[in-house]
Amino acid sequence: MKFSTTIPHVATRRQFFFVACLIAGNFSLPLGAQQKPSAGTPAAAAQDAPSAARILLLPRRIVSGERATLAVLGVNGRLTPGATITFSNGDRLKTDATGRALFVAPLNPGIIYGSIEGRPGRVSTVILAPSEASAPAMEISSAPHIASLTDRFELFGKGFCGDADANQVSIGDRGALVLASSPVSLVVLPSMELPPGSAKVKLSCAKRDAPEFTVVFVELDLQANPLPLKRGEHRTLTVRVSGTTEKISLEARNLAPDVAELVGGNPVRHLSSGQEENAAQFEVIGRKNGTFLISIRLVPALGKPHP
Repeated sequence: MKFSTTIPHVATRRQFFFVACLIAGNFSLPLGAQQKPSAGTPAAAAQDAPSAARILLLPRRIVSGERATLAVLGVNGRLTPGATITFSNGDRLKTDATGRALFVAPLNPGIIYGSIEGRPGRVSTVILAPSEASAPAMEISSAPHIASLTDRFELFGKGFCGDADANQVSIGDRGALVLASSPVSLVVLPSMELPPGSAKVKLSCAKRDAPEFTVVFVELDLQANPLPLKRGEHRTLTVRVSGTTEKISLEARNLAPDVAELVGGNPVRHLSSGQEENAAQFEVIGRKNGTFLISIRLVPALGKPHP
């Protein structure tokens, strides 16, 4: 059984979603690729072609007339240069060499939708009036209590920079990558060197500092039978959680439903057991011989930041 935990992206990290994959009888964990950020400027990394674009990361709130940054991820979790994004107001743009794109939010407050050209689905964001985003100092209004070491997480507040690289975020004294941003919303990916457990998060932008807060970061470890899955066979996937003894919500999504059925629906959510042996189990049933792909992610709960 061979596991891989590398991920490519603009500035090194683990992958944005946790994946279990059975190929030719071997489980692998394709978690993207990473390389270390240098002084706030993303370095070149292994990236997907525009045709591989699958996930659009838009800050969930943007501010009328202000800058914002979006990102596009490919099928392997890599940032994707050259992907075309279309908005419901007719605007179009392409991601740059870092797999992200800087844009100016439309002037009319309300809801706007973005989508990857040629791909189904769309992502919404709320355009706020400038008066709703103004604040005398940087503040964090909402943050996760628990986040995954291998996934992005969101922060909401005021006084952030719309240019993603202008935000300086550190977690446990290790630099973190801002994937998408606006003056009121950030999407952040932790450093791959960060260990499980509680860590202080620091954030600054344009000589403004936000109050420090604490997030518990957990590591998810997949345990599964590496033998080929046969038609009609039931297979249990166990996810061990380290970094907390709290019960956490995990969501499994079947990315190859023609090969295997995910018991309970698609997606399906389970709570981990909590305590020292913190774990959750998911079950798949083989529909035909071949490769099955299940992504398993922590479902974050946002609230007031913990000091």
